[in-house]
Amino acid sequence: MRILGIDPGSNVTGYGVIDRASGQLVHVAHGTVRFPPRQPLALRLHHLWIALSDVLEAHRPDVAVVEQVFVAASPRSALVLGQARGVALAALGSAGLPVSEYSATAIKQTVTGGGRASKQQVARMVCRTLALERTPASDAADALAAAIAHAHAGKLTLMGAGRRGSRRSLRDLAPRQGSAR
Repeated sequence: MRILGIDPGSNVTGYGVIDRASGQLVHVAHGTVRFPPRQPLALRLHHLWIALSDVLEAHRPDVAVVEQVFVAASPRSALVLGQARGVALAALGSAGLPVSEYSATAIKQTVTGGGRASKQQVARMVCRTLALERTPASDAADALAAAIAHAHAGKLTLMGAGRRGSRRSLRDLAPRQGSAR
């Protein structure tokens, strides 16, 4: 199974592609999409659509996972971030991909073992898990972490089922299939 992870951002959107085969996770690709500076929002969002369409065409994932957005520096940042996330979801939807969403806490918990891990800790574990020689940019590392979390979600949900107090973490780990909110 080929998994595309996306970490949406208002200035930079990260993506990461991994394969899960025979219990192994293999790095395929990763990168970032930077919005062109000083351009109208509509053109920046169009740039994101084209870039994600190119990623989809080049790597042909079977499923996609998008990090849920829950925090922003200001209302304007939240709006732009939501619009970028919407463009990503629309690009994935137009490709007919099943899309799951995970909270940043659930992704960090899955990849590092701690839901409050730093970006550096996440990047280190992504490198270790995928045997990368160089650390990806933080947005790409977050996207790869989302893909890794999706690859392990079913197994982790089963492992946590018997633990006391695990109901909240199971709810965080459970994928939400592309529902309209």
